[in-house]
Amino acid sequence: MKVRTALAGLTFAMTLGVAAPSLAETCVGPQSPHKVSVVVTGVTPVRGQVAVTLYPDNARRFLAPRGKLLRARVEATPRVTEVCFWVPEPAHYAIAVYHDVNSDQDFNRTVVGMPAEGFGFSNNAPTRVGLPSFESVRFRAGPGNTQVPISMRYQR
Repeated sequence: MKVRTALAGLTFAMTLGVAAPSLAETCVGPQSPHKVSVVVTGVTPVRGQVAVTLYPDNARRFLAPRGKLLRARVEATPRVTEVCFWVPEPAHYAIAVYHDVNSDQDFNRTVVGMPAEGFGFSNNAPTRVGLPSFESVRFRAGPGNTQVPISMRYQR
């Protein structure tokens, strides 16, 4: 659902005096009884977008071109940036996040190849040298709502 459509529905519901879901409750993907709520903290500066990508339980698809299950791009917000995904079933998934400060829809790097924008992974997997292993970012989404906290990291 596009934000414009959600806002129109919210305005219409308010006119009728009917409670409508907040934008934070709007999830990406085909609706199901199961969802993953991603809570990203530490986004600084608060501008641009936060791109959150959900991957299936498959190490070869993690961070691979066309390997994603779902992706959401939302405006960066103070303190906490939230994204919600409907998932088809309780299973293992992985999440990668980056702060697209300049909103160019690309994960920018420095001249020497280091990240120029913030990033993070499910389980706050460590990234001492190179990318984290799939096993370190893999998490179990249970039935209902599974909350996944991610702290944004910056190479400064």
